[in-house]
Amino acid sequence: MRERLRGVSKLEPLDGVFGAWRRLPHGLRAALPAIVVIALAATYPYYVSSLPTDVPVILAFPDVGACVTIIIFVMMAVGLNIVVGYAGLLDLGYVAFYAIGAYTAGWLASGQFQQVHFHFGSVGIGKEQNGIHISIWLVLLCAGLLTAVGGIIIGLPTLRLRGDYLAIVTLGFGEIIPQFVRNADSIKGFDLTHGTFGISPIDSPGFGEHLNKAVGLPVNYQSSFDRERFFFWTALALLLLAVFCSLRLRESRLGRAWIAIREDETAAGAMGIPLMRTKTWAYAIGAFFGGMAGAYIASFNSGAFPSQFQFNISVFLLCMVILGGMGSLWGVVVGGTILAWLNVEGLANIGSWVNAHTPLNVEVAKYQFGIYGIIIVLMMLFRPVGLIPERRRKREIEEGAGASDRDKSVYAVLEAEDPREK
Repeated sequence: MRERLRGVSKLEPLDGVFGAWRRLPHGLRAALPAIVVIALAATYPYYVSSLPTDVPVILAFPDVGACVTIIIFVMMAVGLNIVVGYAGLLDLGYVAFYAIGAYTAGWLASGQFQQVHFHFGSVGIGKEQNGIHISIWLVLLCAGLLTAVGGIIIGLPTLRLRGDYLAIVTLGFGEIIPQFVRNADSIKGFDLTHGTFGISPIDSPGFGEHLNKAVGLPVNYQSSFDRERFFFWTALALLLLAVFCSLRLRESRLGRAWIAIREDETAAGAMGIPLMRTKTWAYAIGAFFGGMAGAYIASFNSGAFPSQFQFNISVFLLCMVILGGMGSLWGVVVGGTILAWLNVEGLANIGSWVNAHTPLNVEVAKYQFGIYGIIIVLMMLFRPVGLIPERRRKREIEEGAGASDRDKSVYAVLEAEDPREK
């Protein structure tokens, strides 16, 4: 009896905690985990140096500079999820939007066009320098809008197709854009993209002299001692903007129309949903975030180079969506973070650990796409709905599997009762 009372007394504090949690408003309970994750992410630059550097298998946590690239790739995966996960349009050419955004930053925030002298809101750049130098904050918006227009132009002639045919056409566009930027260094003597050398340097974000003196914000990120931290926080803000817009769109009238098209395009059209316009909106909005991400990473790398825009980037982003769960925003964020970390430095760290603790001597990073392929195959076999599935899609897959089993049982009964089988 005394042992039972001790067990009850031990559980009482936990019951109190769970009771207090249940008494919180539903909205606060739903938002609290996200608030904690955002707080941990925002303060990451302050405690990353104190994290252990001898963690088994992964060795160390990514540094702040690597996190910038990871966040931008996750942002592009969120944009692709609008196209693939919400609207059900298989897009194999998303890298084209990434390239358009990066080269927009190169055109509007660099000395690429030496015959022009135009400055508007630029910071950390001498006014005597030639070229077009517009504030990178405006360039991010311009890159997103220009890429959205590009998405509409690409989408209008292709979105009448479905399934595999749409995938093949988008693959073609994804190959055309990188080839164009690689060979557009002499269009009747005009250097548009600087060919295989790319456009460099590209201006950096910043807040100018006035805000620097008033509140201490950096004049220019690249010249700041905390360069990587400011790039990290800005990238995190852009990702949160993409996540917020994606959440609001999913619950909107347009988002419900996308999901209806994904489920059954013929039925959606019969119910009065304008198919072309709705699918074009998905393409344009997804392209907007891809273009903005491309412009920002070009500014972070201080250059846009054709070698960055290979077809494997499109496949890599699609793997992020599949791993996390098609249509699941939080799943895409988690799956994208895992794969982006593996791509940036995770596989190299794992390879170093394997070589140090086993007799093997292998460069794991050389087999990255084979490893990604194995991950996706295993996911399709054991968890086809993704790491964090969308409720609706999970229910559809489960109901589909249940219907298939019922059909098999019905066929078995009919065969058993059919006298011709005897």
